[in-house]
Amino acid sequence: MAINAALSKPLTLSPELEAVVGKGPMPRTEVVKQLWVYIKKNSLQNPKNKRNILSDDKLKAIFGGKSEVTMFEMTKLVSAHLS
Repeated sequence: MAINAALSKPLTLSPELEAVVGKGPMPRTEVVKQLWVYIKKNSLQNPKNKRNILSDDKLKAIFGGKSEVTMFEMTKLVSAHLS
């Protein structure tokens, strides 16, 4: 139960993250959901490997300047933008 409460707790988002997913605070689960909406809307999945995300300028600001990250890296990098 405690894990779900932690996941659904609204968090403060960095300005860079808000530029992609919208105004916070919002729970981590919603942040990830909105990131995927953005990624799909802008066709930012690597066509050869759908588990990799290609960064546009907004995502680069979140992903530490990397031009491509894996799904797992994305989750870790996004954590730095939540408080």
